[in-house]
Parts: sequence; C-alpha cells; structure tokens
Amino acid sequence: MRPVAGASVKARQGGRLAIIAGRGLLPLHLAQAAKAAGEDPFIVALKDEADHRFDQFETLAVGVGNLAEIEKTFRQKGIGRVVMSGGVARRPEWRDIRPTFKTILKMPSVVRTLLSRGDDAVLQMVIKLIEAMGCEVVGAHDIAPSLLATLGPVGNVQPTDEDLRDIAKGVESALALGQLDIGQGAVSVGGRVVAMEGVEGTDAMLQRVEELRADGRISSRRRGVLVKLCKPQQDMRADLPTIGPSTVKNAAKAGLAGIAVEAGRAIVLDEAAMIAAADAAGIFVCGIEPTLPDGGLG
Repeated sequence: MRPVAGASVKARQGGRLAIIAGRGLLPLHLAQAAKAAGEDPFIVALKDEADHRFDQFETLAVGVGNLAEIEKTFRQKGIGRVVMSGGVARRPEWRDIRPTFKTILKMPSVVRTLLSRGDDAVLQMVIKLIEAMGCEVVGAHDIAPSLLATLGPVGNVQPTDEDLRDIAKGVESALALGQLDIGQGAVSVGGRVVAMEGVEGTDAMLQRVEELRADGRISSRRRGVLVKLCKPQQDMRADLPTIGPSTVKNAAKAGLAGIAVEAGRAIVLDEAAMIAAADAAGIFVCGIEPTLPDGGLG
C-alpha cells in the first residue's frame, strides 16, 4: 500500500538480494519490486513448491532441504541479503536435508524441529541456518513496503456493527491460535468462531466454511468475517499473513461479509484487482489494529 521512502536504497547497502521462492505470487511481486528499485535479485526457486516462472531473473531450482547447494550458490553470487517468501506445503524429510559444514552438528536439533515443532519454530530455525551462511535475513516488507496493509477499509464496502463484533471475536481467536503456533486466521459468524486455520491454509479453511454453510451447519442469515493476524511471537521477516484477489473470491464463496487483516503486519497482493473483486462481491476488506477497540475502526 504506502511505500517507505529510502527503503530500497537502504536494502541495497547489504549486498545482492536472494529471494527464496515458495508457492504463490509473493516471490514474483518481490522480485519485480526489487528490480524496479534497481536491484538484481537472485531467485532460489524451491522444487515442488515454487509455482510461477521467473524468466526475467537469474534462478536456481533447488530442493528445500539442500542447504549445501544454497550456501555454495550464495557465495558464488555474492548474496548478502535473503528474503523468504511464498508458501511451503511440505517440510523436507530428514533424509532429504543436505547440511552445510557449519550445520552438521546442528542436525539433531534441525530434525527434532521439523518433526515436532510449529511453523514459527521452523521458520526461526531456517533464519538461523541462513544467518550461519553469513547472510542477513530481511522481511518482505523491507523489499516492498508498499505491499503492507494500512488501517481502515480499502474498498467501497464498510463493515457494519455486526461485522465489527465478528472482527473482535476473530481477533481473540486468531491471537490464541497464533500463540499455540498453529495458524494465523479465524472465521467468526454471528459472534461465534466457526473455523480456525491449521496446516491446510486459509483457502482450505474458507472452503470448509463454504461446505459447512451448504450443509446448514452455519447460519445462512449471518455472514461473518475472516480475520488474519501475525502470531504474537512471530518474526516479521517470515510468513506474514497474506491476502489477495483469490482470498476475496474464496471469502465470497463462503458467504462472508468481509476480511480483516493486521495493518502494518500483513501483505496485500494485487491490491487494485483485490479491491475490484471485493466491491463486485459486496464484501469489505480492511486493515485493523488488534490492540485497539473495534480494531481501530470504530
């Protein structure tokens, strides 16, 4: 949404940028934003995860657990900064991990984290492994600050008083869910939480809400709201909540009245297209501040 003056200049001071690309459009948006700012980003496209082409950029396709190949390439390409972006559907099996010399002694801890810890713990581990390669890990918002959600509605549709109550309930549930390092989103309908995001992700959760409504398990008279927040303990350098036109489409199919995301701590992709889709569907999209009454919208 609103850019931060000087952000791209500050970013370039740390050496060449590498973008670790998983699923979705965010890696491509970041690559384009970095190129527009005069950078020459290097793309690390994770095999079986990255689902878009990066024809305009120098790219390495590599398995998600191949740390040795990634470190060797970073040295060869003069990488100084790394941003992690996009989804990763599957954690690597321990036998697929190719450690660097520095990480061999850490392998037992790495395997335990992959097997038994939540996503935030895994991301913290990945950040430390990248930092051990001599690189600085930066956030998507450092590369493209204009993608951050801002406070308030962004389209023609405004949340009603009932929607604000659903937002408040969704905030409460999303924060509790995040504290457990499970997910970032919740759906509240009529002041009752009807779905919470797990490892399946937001789109699958919204499909579940659509099916529950079709089965009569959720009232057809009450619409409801999707709320997406950062986990309370979340490092902003990885896995910020993200919405875009597809989120609006799935929320509309689920019969929801709108979407609320955390202002300044959530990514909005294809904002113009998302707003047009929301206005056409008659649903609102807004940035909120979870610590303020009514999310700062009242």
